[in-house]
Order: sequence, then structure tokens, then C-alpha cells
Amino acid sequence: MFTGIVEEIGEIAAISKGTDVCSYTVRASRILEDMHIGDSIAVNGLCLTVISFNDSGFTADVMNESLRRSNLGDLKRGSRVNLERAMAAGGRFGGHIVSGHIDGTGIIRSYKREANAVWVTVTAGEELMRYIIMQGSVALDGVSLTVARVYKDAFAVSLIPHTGAETTLLNKRVGDRINIENDVVGKYVEKLCGAKRTGGGIDEDFLRKYGF
Repeated sequence: MFTGIVEEIGEIAAISKGTDVCSYTVRASRILEDMHIGDSIAVNGLCLTVISFNDSGFTADVMNESLRRSNLGDLKRGSRVNLERAMAAGGRFGGHIVSGHIDGTGIIRSYKREANAVWVTVTAGEELMRYIIMQGSVALDGVSLTVARVYKDAFAVSLIPHTGAETTLLNKRVGDRINIENDVVGKYVEKLCGAKRTGGGIDEDFLRKYGF
């Protein structure tokens, strides 16, 4: 589990492409401090497993399904990526619950500066927009953000200077793809409310029956 608070900006050092899997080597420093084989690292919000590492970076395999759902396939040698280690037990929960399982990608529609903040508007499909709500949480390339505006086919977030400086979000261009992970709580609530049970889903009768 992650929090969406980026720890470091890494750099793609090498990409090895196979038939069914790609290996990405990422140059990093801070997140190597307590790294072990098998650790989970969020790379642009995508949970990857460390298969090897050294003093300058780590390597992880990426399956085809992950490439289809994310923007990792757009990366090349030298691309900068957001990095976060899995949340440590007892650590501060500074963002929101981020699983590292990307729901899909959106497209950067625009950037607009307002005082010291930058508004970023992202276009997304209906399957992603259904979970986007005002003041709700969303992870963009692994960065925990609050939804500030919602449109029919897009939403906007406002980046404070610290977030802009410590992540890659302002290095993207209009038209670039960006990874989106919707709030996992909303997805579970939808699943539970639509669950098939004897007597129907979760409705007033179901809640009354179980003492609510």
C-alpha cells in the first residue's frame, strides 16, 4: 500500500523488452536506503516488484497488462518518474490509500497558473470519471491529489509549488498520457452496493435487517 506522497524523482536508465514482459531499470538514490529483493516500489503510481538492485538503482519487471493500463510504455531511457516505497507500518499517512494498481490513463488537457499554484486539467473516459468527485482523492502518476473541479469528461487539480517541484507532473506536456488510480474506497462501495444477495443489493431493507 502507498500514500501517494512521492519520495524521489528517478530516471529510467534502461528498458529491456521481451515477448511477454519488459524489464525497467530505474536510477534512484533515496529509496535505495532500505531496499530488498521483492520490495514494492510505485513507479509513476504503478506498483512494481524489485528483482535486483545496486548502489545506483533497481530493476523491476513489467507485465504486458501493466503496460496496456499505464503510461509506462511511453517511457524511454532518460524519462523521469515518480517513486515511492510501500508505506511502512507505523508511518504517517500523508496522502490517501493508494494501491499501485492503475485503473487507466487520462490525457493532460491544459495547464493554467493561478498565483503560485498550477491548475492541471485531465481528460478521462467515463469508466474513470464515474469515480471522480469534488474534493475526492485521485492519484496521478502516483501523486495523491484532491479533485478541485469536475466536468463531464475531465477534472482538474491544483498543484502547490512543493508538489510541482517534488514530482514530474509539471514536466509533462499537453497531450501526454498520465496514469490514473481512482479512490479505492469508492470502487469497493460501488461493488458492495451492486453485489447480488438474497433479497437484492444493499438497500434500505437490507440495512434494516442487519440493524442499521
